[in-house]
Amino acid sequence: MTSVPQQQVETGNTPGSSGSTRRVVVVGFGVLCLSYMLNAMDRQIFYPLLPDISGEFGFSLEQGGTLATGFTLGLAAAGLLGGFLVDRLSRRNILVIAVLMYSAGTVGVPLAGGFVDMSAYRLLSGIGEGIHAAALYAVVGAFFFHRRAVAAGVVGVSFGLGIFLGPLVGTQIVSAWGDWRGPFYVFAAIGVVMSLLIVVSVSKRLTEAVGTPGAASQSYDHVPANPLNRNTVGLGVACVVSGLVFYGFLGLYPTFLAKELGFSAGEAAFALSMAGFGAMMALPAGWLGDRYDQRMLLAVGFAGAAGCTFLAYQVVTSPAAHYVLAFLIGTFASGVLFTNCTTAMQRAVRPEHVGRGAGMFMLTYYVGAAFSGLIFAWLVGRLGWQGAGLWQLTLLPVLGIAALSVVRTSRMLVPYASPKK
Repeated sequence: MTSVPQQQVETGNTPGSSGSTRRVVVVGFGVLCLSYMLNAMDRQIFYPLLPDISGEFGFSLEQGGTLATGFTLGLAAAGLLGGFLVDRLSRRNILVIAVLMYSAGTVGVPLAGGFVDMSAYRLLSGIGEGIHAAALYAVVGAFFFHRRAVAAGVVGVSFGLGIFLGPLVGTQIVSAWGDWRGPFYVFAAIGVVMSLLIVVSVSKRLTEAVGTPGAASQSYDHVPANPLNRNTVGLGVACVVSGLVFYGFLGLYPTFLAKELGFSAGEAAFALSMAGFGAMMALPAGWLGDRYDQRMLLAVGFAGAAGCTFLAYQVVTSPAAHYVLAFLIGTFASGVLFTNCTTAMQRAVRPEHVGRGAGMFMLTYYVGAAFSGLIFAWLVGRLGWQGAGLWQLTLLPVLGIAALSVVRTSRMLVPYASPKK
């Protein structure tokens, strides 16, 4: 695999190529969104099956929490590596390899004999998913240069659809298969098919683009030359908090509903799916991110997530109310926060560092996510479910809002801000 010189690559918007470019976008981008939907489904099927898995292996709540969210440590490390690689190597090839990697980790879970090797398989799955996400968001940031938040919103819709469908499809496969291992075999096989589909249907005109025509002649002097700068640090803290909140919620929410509130497996799975439905609000959140100050949108996301998690863990107990709250938590914590965190991080670096911007988002967001389940389980053991929800999901977002105060949009690549003189 070799890198493609910037001077030779554009988005395909050359004279006489508009029809061809449209096909590249519709077909290629559509397949990439499907691959990200599979990415989300692949990781999501584990959560509602965790009580059965823990029951069979005798895992403690802390071990279950680690397995539920610890795989995101692979997402964090591989996201940074992936961000470095996609600035230098073929993004399409990286996408194919990444899908095969997370599928290999998925098929390993039902073959595991205990906590240690299951953790290793989960980590492998996370590494593949992290590289895949970093490469995909780099493609989005480069090809849809000035409308990357809307494009990321479309990707977020596919991710939300995967979160919505994963638990529902997974539990149906368990019913038909008669064992919790069935969904992992099925999704691993689909991953192999998806990797082949990327090879035959996704054009490098889409994946290897570096920006809009004429981007190389524009000046980006107002953006710091070093990818590690004040804005990426402030946004990085916000990303860590966002990962701690959303994955702290996702990882043990079905367990909370089943053990604390007495929900059935089907009710808990549907509530989790509603969070995925809320994550599909990434499209309007991305549209807003291309038009308004993303710092304000992120602040709204943190405040909304805090308010809804307070109600979910401290007040309401009925299934219907939790369905609504799970949808709203998915809207704020994924649709708003995830979409605008990843695109804001890319806008905080120069175009030639778009891969590293995507990688820094993956690193910071998923470092928080990796320890979220373990921390939440630890808090439950000492403060109970209500106390854990209060500290990690309701009060922690205040730190995310505070971190946004150091971000300066005048030093970013945003359409609503003028470069600092």
